[in-house]
Amino acid sequence: MGMPIELNTMIVTKGNETREEENIFRLAKDGYRLYPIDIPIDVRKTKQSDTSGTAVIQKVEWTGEKTIITYELLSLNSTN
Repeated sequence: MGMPIELNTMIVTKGNETREEENIFRLAKDGYRLYPIDIPIDVRKTKQSDTSGTAVIQKVEWTGEKTIITYELLSLNSTN
């Protein structure tokens, strides 16, 4: 049967992202997820929170029932 695939239209980090380079981050999510690549999308800490910035996803990997995305942060909104 396999796992369902979820379509995501924003990056929800829940604070789990790791910095690879200055503006490049990696994030692992449970399950298999589709993300738009090469177009700017919102980055949020939670689905309900305000947008914390804009990023472009460069790479999506599916492995071991996880999705790992590598994205470049284009802009950061100041959070209070």
